[in-house]
Amino acid sequence: MRRVRLPALLLPLVVVATGGCGIQETEIVEVGDPATVAVAPGREQGTLLYFVSPPPAKRLMPVVRPVDLTVHDRPDGTGAVRAWRGSDKAIAMLFDGPDEAETAAGLRTELPHADAMSTPSLTLGPDGVLVRLSTPVGELSGIARQQLICTAAQALTSGRAVAVRVSGTDGTIGPAHCSL
Repeated sequence: MRRVRLPALLLPLVVVATGGCGIQETEIVEVGDPATVAVAPGREQGTLLYFVSPPPAKRLMPVVRPVDLTVHDRPDGTGAVRAWRGSDKAIAMLFDGPDEAETAAGLRTELPHADAMSTPSLTLGPDGVLVRLSTPVGELSGIARQQLICTAAQALTSGRAVAVRVSGTDGTIGPAHCSL
């Protein structure tokens, strides 16, 4: 019986592996600055709405939407102040659901359609964000709740980690935080 040594068998493999593939080493070539991409709009350009990804993943996907941010007169007649009315519009747009392009991409919503809803309102206070709706909120699915919570947090705080409560005709959800 012949004994073959393992190192003798591995030697040809080591030679082939260290021989390389014939590509010569080069110096680092500078070609400019790295690419940058804007992933979240500033309040002046728009807001993020969160829709549900196509099955089976069922995750939240952010979508950038333009929002008209205008100056409104104060009810007491003391002059115009800048009001971030876009935040209320963000929730209204969320309830309207994905547009045609977003639907074609497979995005959807688990929120009820806005037909029966009056204008939602968002308020930022010391305890976080309060979303007021004129619809029931107690039976919303977990992903529908996260759609509301993440969109509201983004609309008023530009995504800062903040507690969000959602008040509806049947009670209040939260406080909760965006899971993203």
